[in-house]
Amino acid sequence: MPDPTYASPSGGLPPQTALHTGRAVFTEAYAVIPHGVMRDIVTSYLPHWADTRAWVIARPMSGFSETFSQYIMEVFPGGGSTQPEPNREAEGVLFVVAGQVTLTVDGKTHLLKPGGYAFLPPGCAWTLFNKSTEPVRFHWVRKRYEAADGIAMPTAFVANENDEPIIWMPGTGNTWGTTRFVDPTDLRHDMHVNIVTLEPGAVIPFEETHVMEHGLYVLEGKAVYRLNRDWVEVEAGDFMWLRAFCPQACYAGPGRFRYLLYKDVNRHMKLGL
Repeated sequence: MPDPTYASPSGGLPPQTALHTGRAVFTEAYAVIPHGVMRDIVTSYLPHWADTRAWVIARPMSGFSETFSQYIMEVFPGGGSTQPEPNREAEGVLFVVAGQVTLTVDGKTHLLKPGGYAFLPPGCAWTLFNKSTEPVRFHWVRKRYEAADGIAMPTAFVANENDEPIIWMPGTGNTWGTTRFVDPTDLRHDMHVNIVTLEPGAVIPFEETHVMEHGLYVLEGKAVYRLNRDWVEVEAGDFMWLRAFCPQACYAGPGRFRYLLYKDVNRHMKLGL
């Protein structure tokens, strides 16, 4: 299998001569944020982060997303934070797509390169700095952790997707699979952030319709993706945001198609407000 590649925002601004032919859409069931609209003008700056900006591509919203936020962080050389997470109830996942970053978790230091992954449980002490000479970009997925009686809180860990196997779906001839960083049966975890791979011509052959909401960031390739009633073309650098029970399916190609996938898991449904 070829080495993985990782898309990230291009920034800048389109020329004044550009046509309005983008694919951005926000519906009652899903949103698509194409890479072409992730420009400088839509970045945000965060408290206690130096020389850093962020594309906020998902956030909790009444009537839409209920469980998570997702940022694409860009930290310039010398930048970073000693107070990155303001909410002690929040857990997080970092996934590096460009450059390298120095992450310290509970006193232990790690160098994360592209494909690098870190799980950060609520209340853990962590800092992050770019000690290199090039900007670093990484996804930061945040969720309020939902504790369960008698089940311990998960612990921090660091990994890299290049060291993890792809678990292929049965009956697909090793063309549709998932790189999992957490055992699906580990009930300490109430969210999964995985990587889904579809080889050229592979399909998700039915309309998945389920309670988990999703964030899907396309790391590599292109596909035609079914979102609710629509077939939508997506490519590297695009982000899809799906409400719970939004039907989804996929035809991949012509090259390998991969995306970073968030979903909420392993907890009872809340009843009432």
